[in-house]
Amino acid sequence: MQTAAKIQMTNLETIKGAIAAKIDAASFTSWIAPLNFDIVNDTLVLAAQNQFSADFISSVHGGVLASVAADFGLKVEIVVRNSNARVAAPVANDNQEQVYAPVASAKNETVAFDSFVCCDENLFVVSACKKLAAGVVPFSPLFIYGAAGCGKTLLTECICGAASGRVVKMTGAQFVSEFTRSLKERNVFAFKDFCRNCETFILDDVQALSGKKASTDEFLQLVVDLRNAGKNVVLTANASPNNLTGFDRRAQSLLASGLVADVVAPNAHVKSVMLMRAGVKSDVANALAGRVANDGHLVAGVAMKIKTYVDLMGASVDMDVASRLLADSLHATKTPAAMVRDMCEKLAVSYDAVCGAGRSRNLVLARQIMMVVLKGATTLSLSEIGNFVGGRDHATVLYAIKQIEKQQSSDLVLAAQIQQLIAECK
Repeated sequence: MQTAAKIQMTNLETIKGAIAAKIDAASFTSWIAPLNFDIVNDTLVLAAQNQFSADFISSVHGGVLASVAADFGLKVEIVVRNSNARVAAPVANDNQEQVYAPVASAKNETVAFDSFVCCDENLFVVSACKKLAAGVVPFSPLFIYGAAGCGKTLLTECICGAASGRVVKMTGAQFVSEFTRSLKERNVFAFKDFCRNCETFILDDVQALSGKKASTDEFLQLVVDLRNAGKNVVLTANASPNNLTGFDRRAQSLLASGLVADVVAPNAHVKSVMLMRAGVKSDVANALAGRVANDGHLVAGVAMKIKTYVDLMGASVDMDVASRLLADSLHATKTPAAMVRDMCEKLAVSYDAVCGAGRSRNLVLARQIMMVVLKGATTLSLSEIGNFVGGRDHATVLYAIKQIEKQQSSDLVLAAQIQQLIAECK
């Protein structure tokens, strides 16, 4: 009896090896390795954990399994473990269902869509998120991309707060970690069920899967299965699908097969509203909005710092206090006079000469360029611009601007130089 058992075990290992040679490593590890193998009456019996796994393996890998079994003179049958199908005596604990529980994480408070301060450029993506949260949509997966601090994660939290039914939300790093853990603990089928047993699945920071082939393959199959089952899928990343690195063309194509929408960084109005909602006085919020980077995370940090100062010190925060308190977070403001001095260095003329009565060709051109830059980088009137370049009158500034505009149309180098100076002064 022992000899027969050893022979059968050897045969099963040989069959497993033959299957592994015909299936890519990630699929074999995820789907085939966890199966129970047995040979009963000239039939290779493969016992899956649940009906979903059995159906998936039959549809995707059934042909390969049948071919390998035929090479050994066997038929193949895929059954569900603990069903009435023929399964040999199981080893210890093999008759217990797999159980998967995600690693505990901090629970976020319910977030409403009103918490997302929306500018005109983001109306489309916010509307798409609201539509998805209200029910099943035809544009799944919804792929949201944008730079850090644009509000992608906040939008996913808003969807979680508004969606009905079960929502599963993970970061890309969490998905990789949990999938790897399920393989190690041999409960990968339970992990698959956990991800699929929902109405909405959200994966934040898809780019974290870059270069991780097994996790990416599992994730892509999950997206296909959820979409085929009529479930909603929401994905976020720091780049559009076609610009994601570390993903092959097949993956990029699947990620772009639904609705792709971008989120833009918060503008001055959005930043001002965010600061006022955090309790910052309106005049301080408006002044700070132009000096804080277009990054929602940074704006939230600024608001938190001001609020903490008020709580600890019991004093209100005016602009002078805010400038000192937030010196590490604010862009230094440039006065028009400072802008002119900086441009004098870049254009190789002296500040005194620019403000003087000199009329040399190079000096006049530099002075005219500065007037155009001040017009493009500030909200100063023409008379005010003239005051910062030696007290020139309104008509002189207007003439200078028209002259430079004519030259820019034919002098691309000059046009590029002026655009660069404007960007540096803003």
